[in-house]
Amino acid sequence: MNPSKFGSGQAVQRLEDTQLLKGAGVYANDITPDGQTRLCFVRSPYAHARIVSIDTSAAEAMPGVHLVVTGPQLKDAGMKPMPRPVNFTRADGTPAASPDRRILAADRVRYVGEAVAAVVADTEEQARIAAEAVMVEFEELPCAVTFDDALKADAPLLCDAPDNRVAETRYGDAAATAQAFAQAAHVVQLDITNQRLVALTIEPRSVLVTPEQGRLVVRMSTQMPTGVRTLVCDLLGLPTSQVRVVVGDVGGGFGMKTGAYPEDLVVAYAAHTLQRPVKWIADRGEDFLSSAHGRDVSVKAGMALDAQGKILALRIDTLANVGAYPSMTGVAIQLLIGPWVQSSVYDIQLIDFHFVGVLTNTSSTGAYRGAGRPEAIYNMERLMDEAARQSGIDRIELRRRNMIAPSQMPYKNPMGQTYDTGNFASIMDQGLAQAKWDSFAERAQQSAQRGRWRGLGVATFLEWTGGNALEENVHVQVLPDGVIEVFTAVNAMGQGIATSLAQLVVDVFGVPLSQVRIVMGDTDRGNGFGSAGSRSLFTGGSAVSVGAKQTLDKAQDLAAEALEASSQDLRYEQGAFHVVGTDLKIGLAELAARQPEQRIELNSTTSASGPTWPNGCHVCEVELDPQTGEVQVVSYTSMNDVGRVVNPIIVRGQLDGGAVQGIGQALLEEVVYDPETGQLLTGSLMDYAVPHADIMPGLFDTHTDESIPCKNNVLGVKGVGELGTIGATPAVVNAVADALARHGRADLSSQLQMPLTPYRLWRLMQQG
Repeated sequence: MNPSKFGSGQAVQRLEDTQLLKGAGVYANDITPDGQTRLCFVRSPYAHARIVSIDTSAAEAMPGVHLVVTGPQLKDAGMKPMPRPVNFTRADGTPAASPDRRILAADRVRYVGEAVAAVVADTEEQARIAAEAVMVEFEELPCAVTFDDALKADAPLLCDAPDNRVAETRYGDAAATAQAFAQAAHVVQLDITNQRLVALTIEPRSVLVTPEQGRLVVRMSTQMPTGVRTLVCDLLGLPTSQVRVVVGDVGGGFGMKTGAYPEDLVVAYAAHTLQRPVKWIADRGEDFLSSAHGRDVSVKAGMALDAQGKILALRIDTLANVGAYPSMTGVAIQLLIGPWVQSSVYDIQLIDFHFVGVLTNTSSTGAYRGAGRPEAIYNMERLMDEAARQSGIDRIELRRRNMIAPSQMPYKNPMGQTYDTGNFASIMDQGLAQAKWDSFAERAQQSAQRGRWRGLGVATFLEWTGGNALEENVHVQVLPDGVIEVFTAVNAMGQGIATSLAQLVVDVFGVPLSQVRIVMGDTDRGNGFGSAGSRSLFTGGSAVSVGAKQTLDKAQDLAAEALEASSQDLRYEQGAFHVVGTDLKIGLAELAARQPEQRIELNSTTSASGPTWPNGCHVCEVELDPQTGEVQVVSYTSMNDVGRVVNPIIVRGQLDGGAVQGIGQALLEEVVYDPETGQLLTGSLMDYAVPHADIMPGLFDTHTDESIPCKNNVLGVKGVGELGTIGATPAVVNAVADALARHGRADLSSQLQMPLTPYRLWRLMQQG
């Protein structure tokens, strides 16, 4: 084998795929230890209610039942509530308002589906039957499901605060912004909604906790094993030495599987109490009800421009629905992280931003692919296209006049975030050329012959990646069988990270890919932040590359001793050290076997100096049927700056897969609660529309430009996992707006709200 064929830059087939396609993956539900029990939750049917009493006697007497536990019992036993948001304040400076979130509700329930009790039995069927026998008396209370209901003067309050505002943030100069708006030649204002979404994964949330030799071993589907261990230890009062978190294969995360949920902690409590293995596998309805949802923000967005189209100021006023129990992640995404990229690729320094987190009787919101950046970029790109329509300036020219130039790098945006590199105009020009922007009229005419309105949409944008967790640890071992094993705390969840990391090891050691083993997901082996915020490659990959080089340097010193030569006289090639000018050599495997512990090993820590700022130009063409309102994406082209590309297949898969999720939000996905009762109306795959293959264009035309490497990490890579999602939503909606405008309905473009379902568009087009 020629190792050069398998290093970075090569389109290596994913190492993970063979095992998964053969059905040999190992998920949490694939492990069944002796004596395993199953857990089932009793959940609230009310959005808001006081728990009057819970009678568990009938359930406890049923066959196979080992434990029935309730929220009041855990509270009386001194179990702490879940962590609250910190470092955020309300408008009056008081700490963020939040009700105590207990792992089982103790006094009140605050959304439909909140767990109030748990039953552990020998089998899942026994646990479910017994759970139905738990009698809970509720006193129903008024609920607040919508922003209007939650913020009205007499709203039912979800916690001990004067109102349901969790926290507020303000950025910029309100007075100067108001003056700029007053003097502007053009003022554009839009009401924008980013609807609530389900972070749907193929594998639901799953956890198995097994007592083993005085410890708890937690096997679960998670992106962040160390974070899970920390919370389990904190709430159960255990030292970290007594809890091990192991993660096998993960059937998708998308941000929804970051950290530990209350249900996970109940399972750990039950296993610790019973000293028996306890498993809980969420059914699809439970995932829809109680897993963190994404987005759900309402925005009043405004932009002021001079006569030449230069942006003078940007105003954003946002309400963010953080659900009944705001998490640190959910609050930070909307009140801090999204604002970091709100000005995007444009040279805007004058801003007035106001963000408010709002409590409602719904499930909590949290991280979902893009996490705040899709909302911000959608605001910006909708404003740009509407400004072009209102000012009469071509939308591409308008973008070009306002783009940050390469000569301005490093560039500090109005939120104090520094972009290290970027050539946004070049990326846009390449994207337009690939999309054949200038020949759109011919394609529009062909659509018209079929009775369709064709629209052309564009989004030029950037995003922030890294989660501000810029340090990563690795443990590298050269073993006597020649295998180079690398443990990293970043985590696999279907994105192919093990393949990319293995390619980086090949770069250093020059051995066949088959000699590299990447190990992840075990807190006994190592700990770190995990995988979130598109950080896995630029932090984890950088650490792997540096750690591998340091290990090779150590091996060279050991080889010099073994060969009785100077280290400087050695040449390394494809797994062996040679003494220059002689036939003396020693291979890595033999060298490892000679060591006292029969391996060469090294622990290494590497830090990136800052986040990465991937960016792109995404161009979408749609056909709109004016008779039915149906929209079909017929073309999708993108040019993406993700820095250096380690594996083109994986990068393209991430970009295209992300775009599908962005298209899904634009056209069909939406979580719907009944505003009166708080019941989830889209609580199953029968009711919630997820993207199918028929919403995609026949072929994504996806390109990357590697000429602008990131300067903040040793590899020059930029995060890629969320870029497609961020660009797709505004590109699709702008294309629909363009289709309307080209056919005399520009008045409707500013009124578009996602999802652009056929009925919603048809009804809109009936106006006027």
